[in-house]
Amino acid sequence: MECPTPDAPDHAAEITWLLPDLGLRLTRFRPRSRHSRPGPSTLTAVRIQRETRSWTTTDLLLGLEVQDRGRARISHAAEFATAVATGALRRSEADYALHTVHRTLNEITRHRDLNQWLAHRGIFDIW
Repeated sequence: MECPTPDAPDHAAEITWLLPDLGLRLTRFRPRSRHSRPGPSTLTAVRIQRETRSWTTTDLLLGLEVQDRGRARISHAAEFATAVATGALRRSEADYALHTVHRTLNEITRHRDLNQWLAHRGIFDIW
């Protein structure tokens, strides 16, 4: 899905893919200027519920940030910890998010590149 971001000064659009079998949402912002370097891609742990005509996602607040041809790092850990501590995120959701993010971090590290990891997963579009 690609959505324009007219109010964002640096980004023309937000591009999002849902990877339901992996429990992930993959997001990248397309810069306004074609001469700008792209920002990092973000993989976020999500619960995805498929309906007949729609999909519903629940953000589990923990994710990975992957620079273009760079290393992946865990992101939003403080928000995640606060949500777990306050009960805003159920323990089962927190466990699922931790497992999903750590599994994905290990896989991306082994493949050394987000595009190579996506290709390993059967997604051959250039991200």
